[in-house]
Amino acid sequence: MTARASKHVDYYFTPLSPWTFLGHRRFVESVLRHGATVRVCPVDFGPIFARTGGLPLHGRPRARRASRMMELGRWAALPTLPITLQPKFFPANGELACWMILAAQQAGGQEPALRLTGAIGQAGWQQERHIPDPQTLAVVAGESGFDAPALLAAARDPAIAARRGRMTDEALAAGVFGAPSYVVAGEVFWGQDRLEFVERKLAS
Repeated sequence: MTARASKHVDYYFTPLSPWTFLGHRRFVESVLRHGATVRVCPVDFGPIFARTGGLPLHGRPRARRASRMMELGRWAALPTLPITLQPKFFPANGELACWMILAAQQAGGQEPALRLTGAIGQAGWQQERHIPDPQTLAVVAGESGFDAPALLAAARDPAIAARRGRMTDEALAAGVFGAPSYVVAGEVFWGQDRLEFVERKLAS
């Protein structure tokens, strides 16, 4: 394994996952601290779940849904990152949000893509805004320093959807099955609670 390989992260996620939101700021800080590069990959977990045995939230057994809420409650009790346990607009379709993140990355690289990912997570999990709505996304993008009309137009380019499809296939090939997942030098770290191990990997 080369030093260059260990300093790159493929970041697979959906921006509407509470676990993505809970780990995002720490992940960005870690990447900056270690001088790592990132490929921002907002993939489609529908086919990923179907191929890896996962279930969407509404299809999970009651015990698993209860455990999820209990765990979210533990994180919500921490003073560092407030989160709404049951936001008004969740579950929701995050397709357009993912396309916008990819358009931001295509135009400017990892920094704007990571910035927009954090803003969308905050809008959904702290501010309870309706993320699937294009106008809401345009406002969030504008607040984050983007040219919102241009970003929305770029996001609707069929090439962006095709790119997301390829990233989803790559996630499956890499062994990704849940969000967020961080892949460093071929090793998958699933969940924001594995970020300590991601940091160790980046520092090795």
